Amino acid sequence: MASVLYQSIETLSKDKGIEPAIVVGAVEDAIALATRKYYKTQENMRAEMDRETGEIRAYVFKTVVEGPEQVEDEVNQMTLDAARELAPEVEVGGELRFYKDTSPLGRIAAQMAKQVIFQKVREAERDTVFLEYNHRAGEVLNATVKRLEPMDVIFDLGKAEARMPKREQSRLEQFAVGERVRVVLLRVDRAAKGPQVIVSRAAPALVQSLFQSEVPEIYDGTVTIRAIAREAGERTKIAVVSRDKDVDPVGACVGMKGMRVQSIIRELRGEKIDIIEYSEEITTFAEKALQPAKVSRVSIVDLAEKQLEVIVDDTQLSLAIGKKGQNVRLAAKLLQWKIDIKSEEEKRQEVEQQMQAMGGGPTTPVEQITELGETILEKLIAAGITTVEELADMTPEQLEEIPGIGEKTLEKISVAVRHYFGQYEEGEERPAVVVPEVGASAAEEHLIDETNAEESGLESSLEKTPEEMLVADASEVGEVEEVRGLSTEEIAEVEEAGSASDAFSDADAREEAIELDNDAVDSLVNESQEVSDEGIDGEGHDRG
Repeated sequence: MASVLYQSIETLSKDKGIEPAIVVGAVEDAIALATRKYYKTQENMRAEMDRETGEIRAYVFKTVVEGPEQVEDEVNQMTLDAARELAPEVEVGGELRFYKDTSPLGRIAAQMAKQVIFQKVREAERDTVFLEYNHRAGEVLNATVKRLEPMDVIFDLGKAEARMPKREQSRLEQFAVGERVRVVLLRVDRAAKGPQVIVSRAAPALVQSLFQSEVPEIYDGTVTIRAIAREAGERTKIAVVSRDKDVDPVGACVGMKGMRVQSIIRELRGEKIDIIEYSEEITTFAEKALQPAKVSRVSIVDLAEKQLEVIVDDTQLSLAIGKKGQNVRLAAKLLQWKIDIKSEEEKRQEVEQQMQAMGGGPTTPVEQITELGETILEKLIAAGITTVEELADMTPEQLEEIPGIGEKTLEKISVAVRHYFGQYEEGEERPAVVVPEVGASAAEEHLIDETNAEESGLESSLEKTPEEMLVADASEVGEVEEVRGLSTEEIAEVEEAGSASDAFSDADAREEAIELDNDAVDSLVNESQEVSDEGIDGEGHDRG
């Protein structure tokens, strides 16, 4: 029959959740320490407890060495010869124990023993808690709210206390002492005061556990949860897939009239849940993950870096991004890919810029801005600004860094660039538009020149005598000397002959051409008449 002391030790072990042998060892160590303190010795001392009688005895243990030269600690070692005088069977390396009387131990020694026992029990309890929960990380446990602290919530797990920090709480949840809730075991931290069990209500594993308990298809493995992304108190996205083609994974999780998912939402205090069908095709999966936004197209930018580009309609951009970027952030967590969302307009502008960059883009010399003076242009060109586009893209701070350009010059440049692009503020005068006169065509200019020449020739002819006019005409053909040698009557005859030739030569030529044409027409008519007569007989019948 066990002693009363040992029965007390067993009761304490059950209360603390530790093995009785650990408590017995703590008692023995406490008695050995108290005995050493009482005798003021440094001898190796151990205690042994008799379970039947409850008596605790203390012993001094000495190690046996071969000879005196091997003795390093005379208090705890003894030679083989001295040991065999007491115990003939002892060998080198063995131990001899000597009894120490514990009856003289007083109240102070007992108090010291009590402190040692409590310390050993606490250490054993900590080790038991660590070994109990360290390998259960990620498991969902039932806990009871024990107390509420300013930032943390303390739960009772049965064998240990657990702490839930503020960052692991949902903003929608409030607890009351004694309330039973389900928590996720995150980790066990070894601290100076003992191991601390850290639990969470914000971990995705809690949602997974709730779906397993509410959806039979998930519990039996017909429907599998492939990914979960959660922001506690706000929204959760869960991707599910079915192993049975006849089972709709999304419908199974939602339940009839949404009863299954509504039960989980109530457990999470109203947190929104998006259930998405998983797809092996990443682009298809991305389109579903960004719901409720409608995606125009998805393209893979970098397969190695896992980057996606998503294009949505301009009206869907804010919905795809979500409040404070929540929708796209959860989708990226769900896919484990980086997502870059752009609207159709943004993508169009990006493509235009790329094409413009590939083509070099239009460039206009800065000298085209006529409102800038030569001095300012020289300063800009010296600074490497040679095009209007470069000047327009520069900020005022960048322009001020150019030597010789101050505030007034900066303002003048800004106004000149604005006017160059046709941007005028109210009250500013626009430059008058000068319409250039339409120049005469080459034919008209030639006609005008000829007319002027004729008029000038007419005027000059009125001022000349007939003899001078003949001399001038003759000079054009190289007959000046011959005309000068003629008499007045001879000159008159030459002029009359020339006039007759000028008057009738063109008319005679046209008349001769007309006569030739008429002869050709008469000849063709006669030939055709002969051909026609040969084809008709004397009685007027056609012989063909």
